[in-house]
Amino acid sequence: MEPLVRHRGKVARLNRVNVDTDQIIPKQFLKRVERSGFGQFLFYDWRFRPDGSINPEFELNQPQYSGASILVAGANFGCGSSREHAPWALLDYGFRIIIAPSFADIFYNNCFKNGILPIVLSQAEVDDLMEKALAPGYELEVDVERQTVTDGHGWVSTFSVDEFRRNMLLKGLDEIGLTLQYEAAIAEYERKRESLQPVL
Repeated sequence: MEPLVRHRGKVARLNRVNVDTDQIIPKQFLKRVERSGFGQFLFYDWRFRPDGSINPEFELNQPQYSGASILVAGANFGCGSSREHAPWALLDYGFRIIIAPSFADIFYNNCFKNGILPIVLSQAEVDDLMEKALAPGYELEVDVERQTVTDGHGWVSTFSVDEFRRNMLLKGLDEIGLTLQYEAAIAEYERKRESLQPVL
């Protein structure tokens, strides 16, 4: 994973509550075994009409949100089934930061495992960002070390992430990457292990 230390990006708004993982990435697209390639199917049933054409009414299809890497969403984002494909699709589409008043627990945990930072802010702060994101090109800067969100025009907020997860993001590590930091010690243990086994 790429380290996430400081990120500045365009903000897209998804002013909907209880957005579930079935809407984030519909079930018919879960056939891939690799983590990449899911972005094209993100919010598929909302982004596209039944005939496959673009739905211009859907928020993310509006030109002002093209290239957005920060998503501001409503409460209980990521509810529903526990599929890890949901953060895969969001990341592949280009989102590194998701801001909402609350997240479903499993989705929240899966975001960190895949290099996405889910930020919990108050409902009032999220409502404020929803309004600001109506302006084309609105951007935020997220500082993971300082745990701050700013827009460069006086809007400032702070968020909280536990130290372990924050360090994993800062170093660009998932659990496998964390384990591989001890690869030499693991290899040395395995080398010695046979001599420690009882003789049969």
